[in-house]
Amino acid sequence: MKLREDFLWGGATAANQYEGAYLEGGKGLSIADVERGARHGVQRQIDDYVHEDALYPSHEATDFYHHYKEDIALFAEMGFKCFRMSIAWTRIFPNGDEEEPNEEGLKFYDDVFDELHKYGIEPVVTLSHYETPLYLVQKYGSWRNRKLVDFFVRYATTCFKRYKGKVKYWMTFNEINATMRIPRPYHQAGLIFKEGEDANQTVVQASHHMFVASAKAVIEGHKIDPENKIGCMLLFPETYAATCSPDDQVAAREKMLSLYYYGDAHVRGYYSNTCTSMWKRLNAKAPEMEPGDEELMLAGKVDYIGFSYYFSSIEGGNAEQIEGNVISGGRNPYLKITDWGWQIDPVGLRNTLNKLYDRYQVPLFIVENGMGALDTVEEDGSIHDPYRIEYLREHIKEMIKAVEEDDVDLMGYTPWGCIDLVSAGTGEMRKRYGFIYVDKHDDGTGTLKRSRKDSFYWYKKVIETNGKEL
Repeated sequence: MKLREDFLWGGATAANQYEGAYLEGGKGLSIADVERGARHGVQRQIDDYVHEDALYPSHEATDFYHHYKEDIALFAEMGFKCFRMSIAWTRIFPNGDEEEPNEEGLKFYDDVFDELHKYGIEPVVTLSHYETPLYLVQKYGSWRNRKLVDFFVRYATTCFKRYKGKVKYWMTFNEINATMRIPRPYHQAGLIFKEGEDANQTVVQASHHMFVASAKAVIEGHKIDPENKIGCMLLFPETYAATCSPDDQVAAREKMLSLYYYGDAHVRGYYSNTCTSMWKRLNAKAPEMEPGDEELMLAGKVDYIGFSYYFSSIEGGNAEQIEGNVISGGRNPYLKITDWGWQIDPVGLRNTLNKLYDRYQVPLFIVENGMGALDTVEEDGSIHDPYRIEYLREHIKEMIKAVEEDDVDLMGYTPWGCIDLVSAGTGEMRKRYGFIYVDKHDDGTGTLKRSRKDSFYWYKKVIETNGKEL
């Protein structure tokens, strides 16, 4: 098997980290809008409202809202076949529970999709990427409340109808398995636990509501346009046993169970033994279900799996613990690390592709992969980033092996932060991922000027040759 001729090379962003204009065009506040950024290694601050005297890097981010034509032209220059982005839920339904959508928000994305299609670029759209409406958290308790199912389905259906013929690749919830990152699954699901609340039981129930919402959205999306391809999106924390001890093998498997919990519910359409065993591990009961929920989950199975892969870790033994992409794991002495302590493991991507495809036998889509790094602008304006090229080159090599040698069905590859944006984990600008440099800094200063890095030209050649020249 070879990489398909219509392989979807591109790049990935999220509205809350890239779009900016957080209150323009009738947009409401999302949970991301009240998260204050922090320096490396410092916990982000979550607020109930926006403090006027505080710095929120995401509020302007790198301002795609006002630069989308310029940015899309740069993506087209690189040869993008697709562009993974998210729609900000609060740009369409500012509070989340309105009966009618915000036309100004709908029109903005019309313009973005039209601009992408002008260059032959397919939008790949995530409906909920860490940006649940804040009002739904404050009034309804977020996804612990069944009412959010209907609110989400109304939002998703509105998007499917409005953008029929403009968007055919969709994902429902970004990194949905981060919901089980207890004790603070706020970032994904907007959950803030009350004193005395059974956090595990709440997460099980909130996750069920999200599964039903996703299933209903898939069903409606297929009705509205049978050409729609609607996927889930998982954070994949590739994990190895720390030693050959059988106990470490068990520990490594158990580290992965929460991932498969969400994968099984989305792709198999039911709660598997992996899921029921997780309830036992969490000392939780099965979620409360309404009549017909099981049938909905089965009928609303996703068409493909999108996933993020950045690094791997080890489990078991007494390994030093490190943090990365909302999860932690053990330090692997065989791997190099990035400036932010994320372990670099290209072979882990091949392992990941095989694990997912062996288990689910549906098409896969690598929708996030990359490394945050410190970039330097030289006196002549050039930006040399061989470390980024090396990271991506080695991961693409392993990706191609998974397709050509292991016969994995892979739809595409969209490196994360193809243009510089605000880090979700730390709220920093200096942690840069992009092929395109944006003059914006941690203190909020900068001209927002766009510049091509060396990796821009390298990735252009990769796309031109469909991965043959790396």
